[in-house]
Amino acid sequence: MKKYMVIEKFKPGCIEANYQRYNTQGRMFPEGLHYLNSWVNKELNVCYQLMESNDSELFYQWFKKWDDFVDFELVPLD
Repeated sequence: MKKYMVIEKFKPGCIEANYQRYNTQGRMFPEGLHYLNSWVNKELNVCYQLMESNDSELFYQWFKKWDDFVDFELVPLD
C-alpha cells in the first residue's frame, strides 16, 4: 500500500466545530483509506496525518466531508 502525508490546515474559527464533528462522527474515512498516525502543531491549527491507500481518489472523497472546516494538501511518499 502507498503511504501519504495529509496536511490539514484548519480554517479560521473552525477548530472547535471540526473537533465536535470528529467526536460525534469519527474520521469518516471511506473503505480502503487507512490512518497510521498524526501530529498537530503547537498552535493547534495544522494536523499532519500519515495514511495509506491503494487508491488516491479515496482521499478526495474524504476531503469533501471536511472541506467546510479544513484545507487539505495530499503528499505522496516514496
